Amino acid sequence: MSISRSFLEHFRCAENCAEFLPIGNGHTPSGFFKFGTDAICYGHVGTGFSSADADAELYDASSDVRLENGSCSIAFDPDSVVENLRRERYVTETLSAGRGPASSGLVRKAYYAVRPFLPVAVRKHLQRASLKGWASKPFPTWPIDRSVDSVFDQLMALSIKKQEVEKIPFIWFWPEGKAGCAIMTHDIETQTGLDFCSALMDLNDSHGIKSSFQVIPEGRYRATERSLGEMRNRGFEVNVHDWNHDGYLFSSRTLFLSRAAKINEVAARYRAEGFRSGVLYRNTDWYGDLNFSYDMSVPNVGHLDPQPGGCCTVMPYFIGKILEIPLTTIQDYSLFHILKDFSIDVWKRQLGRILDGYGMASFNVHPDYIIEERARATYSQLLAYLSDLASERNIWLSLPREVNHWWRDRSQMKLVEREGHLKIEGPGKDRARIAYASLEGAQLSYTVAETNRI
Repeated sequence: MSISRSFLEHFRCAENCAEFLPIGNGHTPSGFFKFGTDAICYGHVGTGFSSADADAELYDASSDVRLENGSCSIAFDPDSVVENLRRERYVTETLSAGRGPASSGLVRKAYYAVRPFLPVAVRKHLQRASLKGWASKPFPTWPIDRSVDSVFDQLMALSIKKQEVEKIPFIWFWPEGKAGCAIMTHDIETQTGLDFCSALMDLNDSHGIKSSFQVIPEGRYRATERSLGEMRNRGFEVNVHDWNHDGYLFSSRTLFLSRAAKINEVAARYRAEGFRSGVLYRNTDWYGDLNFSYDMSVPNVGHLDPQPGGCCTVMPYFIGKILEIPLTTIQDYSLFHILKDFSIDVWKRQLGRILDGYGMASFNVHPDYIIEERARATYSQLLAYLSDLASERNIWLSLPREVNHWWRDRSQMKLVEREGHLKIEGPGKDRARIAYASLEGAQLSYTVAETNRI
């Protein structure tokens, strides 16, 4: 019997709910396959076949699920598949096999050499050309991919069936029984953007939404302790944004280690808990050298970013000691200047998909790109929409550090039975709620109790 640790971390439920038997030989090459209609997986599958390309006809591993004698057998290792998606292993393996475009170091070096001197009007044309064909990419699924979350949902449904119970209790995802979460972040790219931050905080405060500001330590501008202190004193958060935003932080191990040491010094000076890399360039295998509690550099779907990929989840997850708070919505620059869309329609579509899965909507809106009146008006509409959602759908509007603290507390909580009653034990338990997963026909549904004890 194999226990899925990632399933337990996701649901915080009883260990027997996460027991799944492997079937098949598991020796097929790593590749893409399906698990039901909503999840594209990557890895080894014990039966059927895997495909080199996500847009091929994919084998559906749900067809070989076996429920018998109180056990459930599936044709893949859930932990391995989830790790492959969250850590974007499908990208590195696909590229190493020659099935994807190789990035040009010379082109990248030339672009970043002149980028500081290029106005947005020029940059956006170059970026549109480099992203040509993004809309036809089959995986991850635009505008939101919930493959990881769908795998967990389907495994929970199977667990209900194998145990022949009406419902399974677990610790709800968000504090006080909130139905989802939304966070706002701001990467500051230039002195002009830094100068606009006071006005931006006024705008955010007018809608009751606090946010985090990611500050570049070296090269672009100099953020004074006075400006950072104003952010903190007003209830906003200060984090670190790359080192000098030249696109090379992860270009070599030697350079990364050199800069990581400097970044860590700045993090201590800023009292920053979080980090985001420039342009979302990333190598999650190196995160252990960063002294941060959480990171915000992995997109849910990376089609509109220079580095392809996406973690395929709308939930936070741990990468070693660091909590990853993925960027789950389109960035303002991509919306305004790549898609040429100055409405909040795409954001609303993404929010709908995220909140239907009780997930986390995380935004990155740059102070530099919303100074212009039309962009600022669009951002104001987004703030108003989020404020309304918070009350209408019971959404938690929080700072990234609050999500980090909550998710870390929840990871240590346990659901226990005492004298015939279920209750939650662990740090932060007073904010936690017991929830139940049940089946309505073939559909999994959740109900959340009003207390942390039943």
